[in-house]
Amino acid sequence: MKASRIAAVTAVAGTAVLAVSSPAFAHVSVQPEGTAAKGGYAVIDFKVPNERDDASTTKVEVNFPADHPIASVLAQPMAGWGIDVTKSKLAKPLEMHGEKISEAVTKVTWTASDGKGVQPGFFQKFPLSVGALPENTDELVFKALQTYSDKEVVRWIEVQQKGQEEPENPAPVLALSAATGDHHGTAAAEDTAAETSAKTGTTASDDSGSSGGSDTTARVLGVVGIVVGAAGVAYGVAAGRRRSTGSEA
Repeated sequence: MKASRIAAVTAVAGTAVLAVSSPAFAHVSVQPEGTAAKGGYAVIDFKVPNERDDASTTKVEVNFPADHPIASVLAQPMAGWGIDVTKSKLAKPLEMHGEKISEAVTKVTWTASDGKGVQPGFFQKFPLSVGALPENTDELVFKALQTYSDKEVVRWIEVQQKGQEEPENPAPVLALSAATGDHHGTAAAEDTAAETSAKTGTTASDDSGSSGGSDTTARVLGVVGIVVGAAGVAYGVAAGRRRSTGSEA
């Protein structure tokens, strides 16, 4: 096998890895810290990556589902970010802990107060403590808007349809697990929220740089490892053929 053929195999292997790994961190997404059980409380993180090379993300708006209102939403203080929680009147009041709730959170907006925001090549987690989660659905869809420093706005609002390919700008979706034994996750969620809020010196803003950098480094090292492995296999096959040819002679 010629050196050029080995190089071609290596290039194909590296391209395949990049094609598979790139979409994994391209979209705005939401995940719970632990579980998000129906009827309970949870701390959820909206993960916002910066997909631009020449602009920073300076504003993030997350719209809450109107068909499944959530009465209690607590935001974690974040260095370098201003947070605005918007509430609206409910057409049908909710009952929480024996009390009727006539309004619920409809939107949370984070705005970079220091002008830096989420820099190119990094991501940021935006945490919220939410509850009580609805019991009559398996998932919650949060439509989000991501604004860059050059005024570009990316609308992550497209809802995934069953049986169809993922849309170009999918809305973040939070999967809900079955209700826990005590039907609430209040204590765990509130403890987590209190603990993270107290750590204002090591907020998500500070964590984004190290987490984003290590995440990117891990992916790069993974690609390099596979590429080197592919080259080694190709070289081994070529060497085996040369030894086989020499012994026959």
